[in-house]
Amino acid sequence: MNTPQDPKNALASPLASRTGSLVHAAVRSRLVWPAVALIALLVTNVVKSPNFLSIRIQDGHLFGSLIDILRNGAPIVLVALGMTLVIATRGIDLSVGAVVAISGAFALSIIGGSDNPNSMGVVLGAVAASLVFALVLGAWNGLLIAVFGIQPIIATLILMTAGRGIAMLITEGQILTVSSAPYKVIGGGYWFALPASIIIAAALFALVAILTRKTALGMLIESVGINPEASRLAGVSSRVIIFMVYTFSAVCAAIAGLMISSNITAADANSAGLWIEMDAILAVVLGGTSLAGGRYSLTGTLIGAFVIQTLTTTVYSIGIAPEITLVFKALVVIAVVLLQAPRTRAGFARLRSRKGPSVPSAPREKAIVR
Repeated sequence: MNTPQDPKNALASPLASRTGSLVHAAVRSRLVWPAVALIALLVTNVVKSPNFLSIRIQDGHLFGSLIDILRNGAPIVLVALGMTLVIATRGIDLSVGAVVAISGAFALSIIGGSDNPNSMGVVLGAVAASLVFALVLGAWNGLLIAVFGIQPIIATLILMTAGRGIAMLITEGQILTVSSAPYKVIGGGYWFALPASIIIAAALFALVAILTRKTALGMLIESVGINPEASRLAGVSSRVIIFMVYTFSAVCAAIAGLMISSNITAADANSAGLWIEMDAILAVVLGGTSLAGGRYSLTGTLIGAFVIQTLTTTVYSIGIAPEITLVFKALVVIAVVLLQAPRTRAGFARLRSRKGPSVPSAPREKAIVR
């Protein structure tokens, strides 16, 4: 004989099951902990400064701490965007910081050497020349890695070392300063009330997302990262894919270099883009992309980049000494990476299954013994 089931238990069972599934999915997602870290950093800043999240309009432009984070984080987003595709192919690009320095120095040397630095034609020519130069540098990395089979860390380390020297040759060992209103717009100007750097980074991010997620390009990149030999046997030209991602990474770094030099209207071959390759790699790893190659997350990279930039802002806002800034950043990154680790996520899943709320189930029918 069937025992009538309690309506409350009948409702609680699917509800608890659905809740448990959502919690389990959240714990397994690689985006959860970077997002939690970003929220925690924002809350820390709000506690320190209650007006931290406020945004005001002045002279038709948006201002505020959040806008500053987005604007200052745009170069990291761009470099990390190219780095994501490189890492997805089992590679690494240590030369992006040098390319940042080269592009800014090359553009300012052209503008500074012209008779009219405020000419839009001169500025556009300088920007185009810098991007072409970066494309050549990226193609050089791609040639060494895809054609000659040199390990990515060695090939890009060559340009990382030589690139600073190239930038020094361009600037002749000096800090170039140029006053050019059109060039200033790239990193310090505004379009449609927003900083132009934010719009440029968002446009490039959207373009890459469409090309890699709405076409087969993203799948080809992932296949090369998962198994290059199997991809080759399947008809995928891994050399072309690898060559392409390193070229694109250099172009992204060049745009970031133009932003940085434009924002300060100066080019310093020694400090421009210094350690930005490390920030980019950290942003990619925080976003859940594995250094072993294969599947990658553009959204995760975006969150990771803003975690890095917000962390830098937080360090200065709460008054941490500059001498231990890098140590503090390393500790936060280590904490997030450990929380993302498969063993940690598996441990959270086991803990949830042990201590989760027990839901009464409907009583079983008793077998009738004849």
